[in-house]
Amino acid sequence: MKKKLDHIGIAVRDLDSSINFYVTIMNGTLLDRYSSHAPGVESEIAVIDLNGDRIELLSPTNNTTSPIALFIKQKGKGVHHIAYRVDNLDEAINELEQQGVRVLKDTLRQNKHGRRLIYVNPADSEGTIIEYCDYPELD
Repeated sequence: MKKKLDHIGIAVRDLDSSINFYVTIMNGTLLDRYSSHAPGVESEIAVIDLNGDRIELLSPTNNTTSPIALFIKQKGKGVHHIAYRVDNLDEAINELEQQGVRVLKDTLRQNKHGRRLIYVNPADSEGTIIEYCDYPELD
């Protein structure tokens, strides 16, 4: 299945400062800013457009249970995940599983923009957190 880079997720401690850097220094455009308090997300997210490429800045809303808070505690701030867009998420998940790659089923969800997503088990991707996503409402 064909994959295309969709966005890069970056874990940050100070969302306002990070937005300022990407808008002022990197000449990006803030497209959206929202919070998700869903279990397993618990983050405030800023979507930045950088000349057609997307960055998601991720800041924890709960410093104990947010996956972003745990990531920052373990690895520090910085690149959290790389997201690849696929034509059909269900088919992509099936293809991964047929290839022996595990997905984290509890991460399967749809965000407020209609993007369906799931994360690949980092143990199967050399430690890199990889997100697969599709946009069925836009297709």
